[in-house]
Amino acid sequence: MQYKTLGNFIREKRKATGITLNKFAIENDIEPAILSRIENLKQDIKMGVWIKIANGFNTTPAKLLTEFEKTFLNN
Repeated sequence: MQYKTLGNFIREKRKATGITLNKFAIENDIEPAILSRIENLKQDIKMGVWIKIANGFNTTPAKLLTEFEKTFLNN
């Protein structure tokens, strides 16, 4: 499974909700610079940040990863 594009998935999902990177990051206790680096594929995602991202999308980390695998990797 290729997870290098996970940041692209996060960015597309965030944009689909209409929320800015800064607002999403701040509301979910993530440093905006870290989220930016993740979305631009310049930094790997640590588990703690992944959990915060999933919470920001009102889902679990496992469900968010499943959504990524089903929708983003099959394109």
